[in-house]
Amino acid sequence: MTEFDKAFRDAIAQIMLEGYDIFSERSQIDTKAFPGITYELNPSKGFPLLTLRRIPIQIFVSEVVWMITGEKDISFMQEFTKIWDAFAEEDNTMAAAYGYRWRHHFGRDQLLDLVEHLKREPTSRQAVVIMWDPADDGLLSPKKKNVPCPFTFSVNTIGNKLNFHLGVRSNDMMLGNPHDTAGFALLQAMLAQEIGMEVGRYIVSISHAHIYGNHYEQAHTMLERMPHMHDEIVLQLPERSFQRALQRDVSLVHEITDSLKAQYKPMKKLKKMNIIVGEHSTK
Repeated sequence: MTEFDKAFRDAIAQIMLEGYDIFSERSQIDTKAFPGITYELNPSKGFPLLTLRRIPIQIFVSEVVWMITGEKDISFMQEFTKIWDAFAEEDNTMAAAYGYRWRHHFGRDQLLDLVEHLKREPTSRQAVVIMWDPADDGLLSPKKKNVPCPFTFSVNTIGNKLNFHLGVRSNDMMLGNPHDTAGFALLQAMLAQEIGMEVGRYIVSISHAHIYGNHYEQAHTMLERMPHMHDEIVLQLPERSFQRALQRDVSLVHEITDSLKAQYKPMKKLKKMNIIVGEHSTK
C-alpha cells in the first residue's frame, strides 16, 4: 500500500471499529463518527492519490484550478463534472466557494498575499488562509446548501520546504476525504513551485470524521480486501502551474490529469456511493 492508502485505511478502520453511532439530524441518516483524526504525509515521496478504490482524478484537479481562479460561478467545473450542481444556487454559483473566499470574500486576496508574503518573509509563521466566515457560517446562521468543510490551511517553510496543514471541521471519509486530500496536496505543490521551494510535510486534521450509513457496506468491503502493491505516485507538475491556473488554463487540467492517470492502477471499484446533500442523497 502507498503511504496515503495506509493512513486512509487506518482511519476507516478506527471509525468503523471505535466510532460512535450517531443519527445525523442534518442528513437524516445513521452515521459512525470519530472525533479528531490526524495524519501526516510526505507528498514529495508519493502523491496522496487513493488506490484502495478508484478516484476520479480530473474532478479534483479541475476543482483546484477553479479555486485558484477565485470564481464562485461553477461553469468552469461543469466542463469536467456535474457533481457540484446539487450544491449550486439558482444563479449557478457556490455561495461558499473556497476560491472566492480566498481571493475576494474577506476584502483581500488571501491566496496571492500568501505567495507574496512567503517570498518576502519565508520564515513567517503567519501564512494562514481562512475559508470559514463566522459572520455567515454555522452556529445560529440560516441553513445553507453548502458550508466549508476544510475551513482553513496554514503554510510554513522550514528547511527550504513548504509544509501545509489543512484543518477540516467535518469530513465524509468514504467520498470526500480522498478527494480533499489529493486536491489540497496539489495546491501545496503549486504553491511550493510558485514560491520556489520543495514540497514538505502535509498534515490533515479532521475534527469530525464520519462514515454515512449508506457507505458502511463499501467501507467493510474495502477493509476486507487484501493489501496490494502499488508504486508511489509522483506528481509531475507542469511549469508555471499556479500562474496558468490563475489564467483559467483548461489545458493545465488535462496535463496534470493525464500524468497522474498514467501512473494510477487502483483496485477495482466499490459499489456506487451516493453523495449526501442536506436531507437527501443524490448520485
